[in-house]
Amino acid sequence: MPAPERIPTGRVSAGDVLTLLTKGELTVRGQVREASNAVLFCSVAYEGDEVHCVYKPIAGERPLWDFPDGTLAQREVAAYELSEATGWGLVPPTVLRDGPYGQGMVQLWIEADPEAALLALVEDEEPGEGWKAVGFADVGEGRTALLVHADDARLRRLAVLDAVINNGDRKGGHLLPTADGALYAIDHGVTFNAEDKLRTLLWGWAGEPLPEEATRALASVAAALVDGAALAARLAELLTPAEVAAVRDRVAALLSSGTHPLPSGEWPAIPWPPV
Repeated sequence: MPAPERIPTGRVSAGDVLTLLTKGELTVRGQVREASNAVLFCSVAYEGDEVHCVYKPIAGERPLWDFPDGTLAQREVAAYELSEATGWGLVPPTVLRDGPYGQGMVQLWIEADPEAALLALVEDEEPGEGWKAVGFADVGEGRTALLVHADDARLRRLAVLDAVINNGDRKGGHLLPTADGALYAIDHGVTFNAEDKLRTLLWGWAGEPLPEEATRALASVAAALVDGAALAARLAELLTPAEVAAVRDRVAALLSSGTHPLPSGEWPAIPWPPV
């Protein structure tokens, strides 16, 4: 697999990436084999510019009993649209389009910085300065260690976004910090269920007051979700009416409580494996 580029080459601006992903010629270069659904590593070229991307064809999705409506690809695109509405840019540019194996999700490839530390396992019962405790994890041989994540404003924004999109599978491998200090999050197929499905390893702020920037972002999202607004119309193309209504309800609940949500207690709050 060739070395990917995080930033589009040469003349391509951030505003042009969606056009490139939508209209460019997709060429499959390889497959991400450890994924549970079909994930293809591709290049996409348009008018002399080329970037690397991920293509997830709908035909390669495994049916999920608790997500009978719509497709995982549509939910991936809806997560991008919601992320953009917050102004945080946490999800890489993502579009729904035809490809070599039919319609699917196409997303800009992000190269993560392997030196960036956002998660850790520690032997102590306290997370230490700069870290937030999630819970204890089995590390083998009858031993457990405390799973912690960084007390990082970028992760905190993502925790809020996950609460809005009702992410049922936020694992450590979905976090892509980059060398220039940005943070992206991927794999949003299991999202937007009308029932509470939130499972994440970003519980470090559970029950704490939302930061002011989060309440501002949520207020902007709420305004964008009213009937007739562009975001509401776009989500209606990707999700069911019940799912769109549930998004509105979750945003309203977060603004009303003013706090990060707590685990429901009805099922394991942390996905397995967490990373």
